[in-house]
Amino acid sequence: MAEKQENKTEQIKEFGQLDIQNDRENTKISMLTIIGEVEGHDCLPATTKTTKYEHVLPKLAEIEDSPNIDGVLLLLNTVGGDVESGLAIAEMIASVSKPTVSLVLGGSHSIGVPLAVSTDYSFIVPSGTMVIHPVRMSGTVIGAQPTYDYFKQMQDRILKFISTHSGADEKRLEELMMNTGIMTKDLGTILVGKEAVEEKLINEVGGIDKAFRKLHELTKKQKKS
Repeated sequence: MAEKQENKTEQIKEFGQLDIQNDRENTKISMLTIIGEVEGHDCLPATTKTTKYEHVLPKLAEIEDSPNIDGVLLLLNTVGGDVESGLAIAEMIASVSKPTVSLVLGGSHSIGVPLAVSTDYSFIVPSGTMVIHPVRMSGTVIGAQPTYDYFKQMQDRILKFISTHSGADEKRLEELMMNTGIMTKDLGTILVGKEAVEEKLINEVGGIDKAFRKLHELTKKQKKS
């Protein structure tokens, strides 16, 4: 028992992951967290709180192939990060056949938006925020057409993913992304709590209690079918 508890503690400490056995509902939930900055191919400084995609992708593959996992709870509090890596994680979450539910705590900014909407159902706490803005490259001015075209293509991929996996309209998302009136000296829009629901990015305002209830509901439904 002590060894099992130690393994759980280590799993949380190292990867922000935990498998939760609920005997009352007879379900086993795998909890994943996207915290801080999504780290891609380049290693970020040791002082930066990161989520490494090379940790998340194998875990998602294990969840998909495991007969012992019934559903996935995704907790998000992220400033964004590497676009390609974040989108890769979002695509993988969206393709998991087990029921998935996300909960935005604090914030889910930038590439965190596709991650938040990649699940079957999504929640955001009342004070939670989502920031939608254009793809950036550390403030560098884009002076070459091929570079601009590449960024535009990447931006279109993100918009397409968000609109496909939420109720938000792609044209409306682009308007929010290019908004000049909210974020000082920058483009984009900040949505707080129910505003994200009103824009049909997130399904519902709620906390961990609602997220678990919804996930148990979805897992029961899948087991019956």
